[in-house]
Amino acid sequence: MNTTNIAIFISGKGSNALNLITYFKNSEQFKICLIFATKENPELERSCAINNIAFHFSVKNGIELEKDQVQLCTSKSISWVVLAGYLKQIFPSFIALFPNRIINIHPSLLPKFGGNGMYGINVHRAVLAAKESKSGITIHYVTEEFDKGEIIAQYNLDLEEDETLETLETKIHELELHFFPMVLEEVFKKAQSKTKN
Repeated sequence: MNTTNIAIFISGKGSNALNLITYFKNSEQFKICLIFATKENPELERSCAINNIAFHFSVKNGIELEKDQVQLCTSKSISWVVLAGYLKQIFPSFIALFPNRIINIHPSLLPKFGGNGMYGINVHRAVLAAKESKSGITIHYVTEEFDKGEIIAQYNLDLEEDETLETLETKIHELELHFFPMVLEEVFKKAQSKTKN
């Protein structure tokens, strides 16, 4: 059976990345081969070492950062790139190498509360300030415009009257941990079956 190699790009704590490592750990079809981080992350690095996953940390920017990403993804024969709390812009030339094969998770119901600067707590703050009745997560393909790629799946939740930044952040994170791995697996499986036909 052909194995699909996956890279995960992160900029934060890496809890979604850890969750994905656990989820795909025993899969024969889908293998996480690379974690690319823009911050040091000893916990995640240890987990990668245990699971035989390459961990790469880089403080580079711009074209130098992209060169590293291209070189690493090429050397690991990566088929899909997953952005799990990755905050740097992905270059058009990198997107061209992985057309419709870069997937991002966003902590709001796009197209609301997307775009430049809209990540993490900034999104939840904007949602509460707008007195929204719902929020949720959006899993989507990555294009050259921030948060504008085709939507793959969305999951929502009702906001309570006394909702705080902390409670909303926790609830959204729970949605991410629950749904992101399953949606990714579904997308990968569909792509794999298309390749076979």
